[in-house]
Amino acid sequence: MCVFAVRVFLGILLCAPYQCLECPFGCECFAVTRTVKCVSEDLLTVPQSIPGYARTVIITGNNIHQIGPDSFAELENVTNIILSNNRITELASHSFSALTNLRFLDLSGNRLALIHPEALSIPGGPLQELNLSRSLYNSSALTDLTTALRWGGLRGLLRLDLSGNHLGFLPPGMFSHLPNLQQLFLINNSLVEVYSGTFSGMNHLQVLDLTHNAFRTFSADALQELGKLGNIRILLGENPYTCSCEIRSFVAWLNGSRAWIDVDAVRCDSPGGLSDTRLRGLGVQAIGCVVPVQAEVADLTLQTSYVFLGLVLGFVGMIFLFVLYLNRNGMKKWIIEMRDACRDVLEGYHYRYEIDSDPRLGADLTNCNPQTHSEFYNRTL
Repeated sequence: MCVFAVRVFLGILLCAPYQCLECPFGCECFAVTRTVKCVSEDLLTVPQSIPGYARTVIITGNNIHQIGPDSFAELENVTNIILSNNRITELASHSFSALTNLRFLDLSGNRLALIHPEALSIPGGPLQELNLSRSLYNSSALTDLTTALRWGGLRGLLRLDLSGNHLGFLPPGMFSHLPNLQQLFLINNSLVEVYSGTFSGMNHLQVLDLTHNAFRTFSADALQELGKLGNIRILLGENPYTCSCEIRSFVAWLNGSRAWIDVDAVRCDSPGGLSDTRLRGLGVQAIGCVVPVQAEVADLTLQTSYVFLGLVLGFVGMIFLFVLYLNRNGMKKWIIEMRDACRDVLEGYHYRYEIDSDPRLGADLTNCNPQTHSEFYNRTL
């Protein structure tokens, strides 16, 4: 009898408070830590009747295809939700709008193909961390996500993880509606270029992780875009950089950037002679730059051509002057004859001008008397 009384007493202690509330089928509920776990139970939907005391809900390894506005009803106390590896393909409108205190949302390892523009919209914008690593199924999902980030009212978001999504590009202005974002992780994607406007509006960014992508170098526009981020931490290591002439601008940027960069991990992948060589500090000759050498040879050739052309022209000029010297008498006679001929022509024009301007001639011409005109002509002569 005493043993039974002790068991009842212990049961009452363990059930206080909240712990004796019903736990959803296939889940484990922990009142002390205010956590509900539903792991690898092949669930098709989000379990209902999650205890109200829950602050953290972990639902992973199931077969849930859709998250809708009714999935988390009346769970305003929940601050952390982990929905990784559930094969989720669709986020409907206002999927998490009931979670007015949600701070952390993990959707990693899913197959998101449809994301409603207001899927991430929560009144008051409480969300601070969003994990979407390995979750975007195709490029259409990236477009949907860009729209959802714009219309989600996520002004309070501080950390965004888009790692492992095979992203080949980032739409310009994709993050412009996340003004307070501090950490952006783009690890293990297929990015080859950073375009102008990619990181516009990110005035509070502190960490940008671009490691394990497909960057071979960075263009002038990309370097300018990274430079706008200011003195932040930029991780650029573990990319297949090609150490040729095209990478000179990037090396110069590494040497002069104000940002904190993982320079020890930024190394050449090719050519083989420079494999695993650190980029910072490399000179033009060290990276086997061919173009400047060719340009230098071309400049030297061009200068030589100019010198040769000058010598040829000088020689031709000397021959011309020598010919003129030998024919100086003939040239003098020709110049005098040309002068006399020009003088005769000018005198003829002058004579014609005097005749045309004489009013007497005009009067005689008016009378139309040929004899008078002839006499005037002889008199004038």
